[in-house]
Amino acid sequence: MRETIIITGISGFIGANLKSYLKDSFTIKGVSRKANKKDDIYEYKDVPELLNKSKACVHSAGKAHDLKQTSEDAEYFKINTELTKMIFDQFLKSECKIFIYLSSVKAVRDTVNEVLTEDATTDPKTVYGRSKLKAEEYITNQTLPEGKSYFILRPCMVHGPGNKGNLNLLYNFVSKGFPYPLSSFENKRSYLSVENLCFIISELIQRKDIPSGIYNVSDDDALSTTELISILSKAINKPPRLLPIPKKIIYFIAKIGDILKLPIDTEKLGKLTENYIVSNQKIKQALKKSLPLSAREGILKTASAFKND
Repeated sequence: MRETIIITGISGFIGANLKSYLKDSFTIKGVSRKANKKDDIYEYKDVPELLNKSKACVHSAGKAHDLKQTSEDAEYFKINTELTKMIFDQFLKSECKIFIYLSSVKAVRDTVNEVLTEDATTDPKTVYGRSKLKAEEYITNQTLPEGKSYFILRPCMVHGPGNKGNLNLLYNFVSKGFPYPLSSFENKRSYLSVENLCFIISELIQRKDIPSGIYNVSDDDALSTTELISILSKAINKPPRLLPIPKKIIYFIAKIGDILKLPIDTEKLGKLTENYIVSNQKIKQALKKSLPLSAREGILKTASAFKND
């Protein structure tokens, strides 16, 4: 008889990809605000009963960072903090053995000057990051019964089939033949293929030799945005079009974008040009395995999915 895995937020980008990745090895029970028991998707009130019949719970549900800044602060804490606390409390009382919480590197820092490791002092500035950190602190402060494990995963920017984030916007920009105007910026940023994330989660569920704790999750290599443009261009068989506009002009345009609500503003400019390098050495040393995809292979696979869509 196959073991059962619970995935909260199963209708989301990560939840849907994880279900597809694990479904051949496990029986998947989803949890969402909209139940559909024909598809094994249940309500949150069903979680205690589901936990008693499951090996592991992957808590991927959460409120993502709102770039438009229209959400109330309380909403982040209600979903990212209080919901996590409630489900973790239910896990502690249940027969379930493994709890995996999808946090974020933003629970640590919004900007990174060097390489982000698990030992970095936490100082999140956004309410999104603070709400994720509060959930982490609650989990780590509870007494863990014998035979149970928890894993707090801090992914960086996740991409893959079904992704509708900044990478998708950048792909649309490249596919329409527009020249990339930010090639004068030199930066390095870590990304995470959803396939690599699913691989790590699968290993954590199936193995017993990995200690509970907090783990950063990223692809092996950081990429510059210019490298990213080149990979996206390769996916559609076009040469990369790079336009090195002086930085001062770009900063000026971004400030105007803040006022006029243009497609580029200072926050989006920061995401495209900042350095944000995440170390994945702790999780790789624990796994003692290589990740399935390199950073470049992952981006190319995601771009191919965009192309097919």
